[in-house]
Amino acid sequence: MIHVLHRVTDFQVVGPHRLRVAFRDGMVREIDFRPALGGSLYGPLRDQSLFNQVRLDPEVHTLVWPNGADFDPATLHDWPDLLPAMEERARSWESEDVPNKAMQRSRDEAKRNG
Repeated sequence: MIHVLHRVTDFQVVGPHRLRVAFRDGMVREIDFRPALGGSLYGPLRDQSLFNQVRLDPEVHTLVWPNGADFDPATLHDWPDLLPAMEERARSWESEDVPNKAMQRSRDEAKRNG
């Protein structure tokens, strides 16, 4: 079985949460990331100013953000096929974050009340 290693070679921001991504095999794909931006790692990328800080990591050949978020190049390459699973994951990450956010608010309130 041959496993193709996809590498991102270039990208450009083309709209809100949208990137045009070029790959080593010549494919160019426009990706709308909004459906996948959920949870504690990817959720902060809904902030357009953070999203726009994306850069191409020359060692791992993929897109990375200052908060540590990244996507596997194969995921980016095959985005249309993987999008339904990514959307489902983002929804589950958001629902997992609800109890965590409630606990953090309780801790913050307890600290304020001393």
